Amino acid sequence: MAGRAALFASFVKIEHSVFALPFAYVGLFLAKRGWPGFAPFALLTLAMVAVRSYAMGVNRLMDEPFDRLNPRTQGRELVRGAITRAQGWGFVSVCAAVFVLACWGLNPLCLWLSPVVLAWAGFYSLTKRFTWLCHVVLGSVLGLAPVAGWLAVTPQFALAPVLFGLGVTCWVAGFDVLYASQDEAFDRRHALHSMPVRFGVGSALSLAALLHGQAVALFALAGWSAALGWGYFGVLALVAALLWIEHRLISENDLTRLNMAFFTLNGVVAATLFLGVLYDLFA
Repeated sequence: MAGRAALFASFVKIEHSVFALPFAYVGLFLAKRGWPGFAPFALLTLAMVAVRSYAMGVNRLMDEPFDRLNPRTQGRELVRGAITRAQGWGFVSVCAAVFVLACWGLNPLCLWLSPVVLAWAGFYSLTKRFTWLCHVVLGSVLGLAPVAGWLAVTPQFALAPVLFGLGVTCWVAGFDVLYASQDEAFDRRHALHSMPVRFGVGSALSLAALLHGQAVALFALAGWSAALGWGYFGVLALVAALLWIEHRLISENDLTRLNMAFFTLNGVVAATLFLGVLYDLFA
């Protein structure tokens, strides 16, 4: 049982929840200007892990024909037969159901929006087939996290979580461009779309840096809109430095440190910004 659970956790890269979950908590804690209570915290956590697992599972299922051809992805669970397509679709169906139930437990607005979120999260997997803006679409899926956290306890839209969401959109789009750079040759051969395919790896890396600069600016506007203080903005300066380091780690001719730039530093970015919000709320 534990082995099967670990297999499905690997199937959807459960550890990548570290990218979106802290930003969902940002919206949650800001909406209440402090601890939101155990029930909303637990239900939001369940909803976020479920919808991210759903989105990743759909992506793996949709990309399986290409993953079989790409040497980098031939060890994935679907390709090597550790999980069948039927099991994969069953898993994502369960994740979708858990997400809807968690939204139902939060409030009627979250429940009403849940099918829209599922549709948008699943749609991303198709975009690389027709547009190089696929990175921005992926970013917008994760960009829903701060808004979701806010709506979980305050079922009305506000400027601060929307600005945080736009910042997350640019941040995720930027690091997804970095990740896509390693598959530029493969994607070009198979008529898949990405910024590295459209503009070349060097120009795409520059666009990723521009997206990350926009992310920092939007996070600053979000902090101002949420009336956060110097503690948050000091942490934001650290986040900006981490993103700068990320772009210094890789270049068009050297992508060997891509995993450090993609996963390690970006996981730190998300957690650090959330800690900055917590510091400002509770200090």
